[in-house]
Amino acid sequence: MTHFNPITLVSHKHYLEHDTGGGEHPEVPERLLAISEQLKKSPLCPVLVEVDAREPERQDVLAFHDESYLYRFEETALSGKTYLGHPDNQICFDSYQIALLSAGGGITGIDLLENNNADLVFCLVRPPGHHAESSLPLGFCFFNNAVIAAKYWQKKYEREKIVIIDWDAHHGNGIQAAFEEDPSVLYISIHEHPTFSFPGTGHAEDNGMGPGTGTTLNVPLRPGSDDTVFLQAMERLVEPALADFRPDRIIVSAGFDGHIKDDMSGLSYSTDLYEVIGRKMAAWASQYCQGKLLSILEGGYHLESLAESVERYLQGMAQTTQG
Repeated sequence: MTHFNPITLVSHKHYLEHDTGGGEHPEVPERLLAISEQLKKSPLCPVLVEVDAREPERQDVLAFHDESYLYRFEETALSGKTYLGHPDNQICFDSYQIALLSAGGGITGIDLLENNNADLVFCLVRPPGHHAESSLPLGFCFFNNAVIAAKYWQKKYEREKIVIIDWDAHHGNGIQAAFEEDPSVLYISIHEHPTFSFPGTGHAEDNGMGPGTGTTLNVPLRPGSDDTVFLQAMERLVEPALADFRPDRIIVSAGFDGHIKDDMSGLSYSTDLYEVIGRKMAAWASQYCQGKLLSILEGGYHLESLAESVERYLQGMAQTTQG
């Protein structure tokens, strides 16, 4: 029979108040609601522990983002404008505070992991983060949740070698920009080829700069790539990179928009794949990080497949088989 280890869900009711204007915008509160409803009826429900995210300290956000950008974002939101920088980046009056709270999800999770209050943490947050650069919002992202979490983990708990594994369908340009010259963070991204996909970054030859050369691994996949292609890339490229780097801690940028039903990419992943990914992430956490694993929600916009895929990812991450 299958036994599930406890999973801590870090979230907050205020995430639902980030208003992207309705209409055709894909990044909507219903994303989190669909996941929550799916998990309520899941066999995982008895092992889920819910924790409210806390807002990060300003210094934790400034570890990556420019202070002038924080002021610009806050002023834009409070002025009543409906987007920041580009119409894709829809905001409302409260979006600045909610984006801070989203960035606080990873920090909250790290504190739980390091104080032995959890081993497996999934941050059910919005807005997402991996496209955000130091002074540039992009692709529905305002603060880079994974970058802020990695820098916090290094500073607060002296976990020097962090790997960020990003399997969102789109390349995390903001994460790469943050760490491409930093040998202490290995950034691994498996995404649809930038020739065909937003934001047009993440070519295979981009492997870092200066002292960070070799600690960026981009694995672009052609449109139509399925479970088999993904898993082959994990085996051929990702596993050897992890073995060479030997991280102290793992952050997962967990995007579910590679699903075949999600029209935000041309990838063709099945729901089943995400359970396999969950097992792999947990196995690597056990191998390198005493079982500690932090996952942060990124993309995923087809509500049904998003909810089902998150559930399967968590099942894979949490399951142990007992005779």
